[in-house]
Amino acid sequence: MAWWPLGFLAVLTAAVGLGQLPPWLALIYGSLSLITFIIYGWDKRSARYAARRIPEVLLHLLALLGGWPGAWLGQVWWRHKSRKPAFRWRFWLTVLLNLGLLGLGLFRF
Repeated sequence: MAWWPLGFLAVLTAAVGLGQLPPWLALIYGSLSLITFIIYGWDKRSARYAARRIPEVLLHLLALLGGWPGAWLGQVWWRHKSRKPAFRWRFWLTVLLNLGLLGLGLFRF
């Protein structure tokens, strides 16, 4: 279950390869996902060592912009932000908003 975001990225990449989507779309999702995954790991490390934390609003913004696959994997891999119901609710809202915007964009494409 934890690896379904990678499946999303694989389908997105396949659609680009088949000429169904523009290449920059997969590049944005892949890049933002990698960046977001790394930031989740950094924030988890900061939490462990009582260092300066990454604001939750930035984590949600990255997810909204397309980094949600990396955010989800970061939550699972680093076990970070996975027990905060308010954060999880907002995270899933950003996923739904992002996918909705993607759907609208694809409809217009």
